[in-house]
Amino acid sequence: MPSYTAPVRDMEFVLYELLDIGQHADLPGFEDATPDLVSAILQEGAKITQEVFQPLNRSGDEEGCQWNDGAVTTPKGFKEAYQTYIEGGWNGLTADPAYGGQGMPYVLGLAISEMMVSANQSLAMYPGLTHGAIEAIHKHACDELKAAYLPKMISGEWTGTMNLTEPHCGTDLGLMRTKAVPAEDGSYRITGTKIFISAGEQDITSNIIHLVLAKIPGGPKGIKGVSLFLVPKFRLDENGEPGEHNGVSCGSIEKKMGIHGNATCVLNYDDAVGYLVGEEHKGMRAMFTMMNAARLGVGLQGLCASEVSYQNAVTYARDRLQGRALSGPKAPDKPADPIIVHPDIRRMLMTARAFNEGARAVAYWAGLQVDLAERSDNKETRQAAEDLLGILTPVIKAFFTDMGYYNATNAQQVYGGHGYIREWGMEQFVRDARIAQIYEGANGIQALDLVGRKLAANGGRAVRLLLATIQGFIDDNKDNEKLKEFTGPLSEALTRLQQATMWLMQNAMTAPDNAGAASMDYLYLMGHAALAFSWAQIAKVAHEKLAAGQGDAAFYSNKLITGRYYVERMLPDTVAHLAKLETGAHTMMALDADAF
Repeated sequence: MPSYTAPVRDMEFVLYELLDIGQHADLPGFEDATPDLVSAILQEGAKITQEVFQPLNRSGDEEGCQWNDGAVTTPKGFKEAYQTYIEGGWNGLTADPAYGGQGMPYVLGLAISEMMVSANQSLAMYPGLTHGAIEAIHKHACDELKAAYLPKMISGEWTGTMNLTEPHCGTDLGLMRTKAVPAEDGSYRITGTKIFISAGEQDITSNIIHLVLAKIPGGPKGIKGVSLFLVPKFRLDENGEPGEHNGVSCGSIEKKMGIHGNATCVLNYDDAVGYLVGEEHKGMRAMFTMMNAARLGVGLQGLCASEVSYQNAVTYARDRLQGRALSGPKAPDKPADPIIVHPDIRRMLMTARAFNEGARAVAYWAGLQVDLAERSDNKETRQAAEDLLGILTPVIKAFFTDMGYYNATNAQQVYGGHGYIREWGMEQFVRDARIAQIYEGANGIQALDLVGRKLAANGGRAVRLLLATIQGFIDDNKDNEKLKEFTGPLSEALTRLQQATMWLMQNAMTAPDNAGAASMDYLYLMGHAALAFSWAQIAKVAHEKLAAGQGDAAFYSNKLITGRYYVERMLPDTVAHLAKLETGAHTMMALDADAF
């Protein structure tokens, strides 16, 4: 049976030794985030995810969600597990205290989310989507809507969803047909069909708060005419409790490759009562608040798939006896050596490990930018954090989920034929990981967003800040001899990223297909540069701790070994990405469509 152990020690390392979140004690919510309290929260989070969430992962996958005449039944144990989760106050950990939240740093909540998704992705998606809905309502809704809906969403009594996609309309939201007709009381009547709505119907909470994109008749055409509406499953009565059923129903749920424990719904809106969130025809501005949070969350799912798959593959590789080490027997008292002695097994395990530890550092760094952007009273600090977050988000979403799926399949490969058999659990990890590359904006769309929007935004301010931040670290440590094995390769990767950026600036405007053809390689280049940057910082901390004789020497030594693997065996991929990027779009677009 598969298992999961939350990497609490590594989370603590990233939060306090690498990011040093203690330096932000002047920010709201950080003053209480002492190392002792954070450690206690992480330990308790590990307990609930390991003891409550993880045991339901396989059974939830096998049972799946059941649909019957519009009602959805979640797998056995999900409702009780969710109740345990909200009773512990976990859903409001980082939310605004004005509405019942605890106001802890977002980056700490990200660590808890990592545990939850790693333990049980399907179950974690119910509260995960709610957090994004909370953010959108908190930032864009009127005070009346906030007061009516946020407290019970933050407590977890009610969940939230995001409704964008329609049967004929995916990425191109300007094609949507769902309409919102103004009513005399100031509300709207929503009519239309939305598909692929995760957690759109379930039996674990008493109400579901849908955030729905729709068009008000007579508004601008295309995406400029889209507005955002709050549409509750049950309208609230005079006491603020779920009352009359609204005009929204679940027409069916999808039979899909993975995440079986989370219902992916077709939702039909038939004159449903909805309330405008934000301004008319400004729905994408409000929805992007939720989408950006969701994209960070989905990127985290890539790390989670890689982490849990890696953990189980390591256990199997230590136990499975097969063949002898090329350098001679390592377990002479046994009929064969454990397969972990074989270089190709090590290649797959080390690739996952190096990604996991580097990606965790990048993800939490991005999470810290959320805190700085929202909580700092310094305008320059907020702007810098928003810029870094904006350019890192598509990279984290796409690069992390591609690598998560790659590492999950490699972990499955470690098992050999057993990895293809359901009882070992590895095939579920692969199936569950696959969706993260698709939803919340397919990875190709993330790459287009990066090169088409994020690079050029504000005159390239964000990419210049990212490049300068990495270069600043290299310059600050140019005399550190111990660190040159990391800063040298990092500098070379940074140069390639700069070269790729210049190539896009020179070639994308004259031939737009060049941007599209280069986009994924550019995103991977930036992803590797970000991980290499994190590994260089990790190595610096590890060297300092070892020199001072502080902490567990093996922990820091292993950091250096894993980091060396990354810069020697994974970072050289940037050479290939740059070479492919610079070929442009000619050969990619040359074949006539009819020839395919």
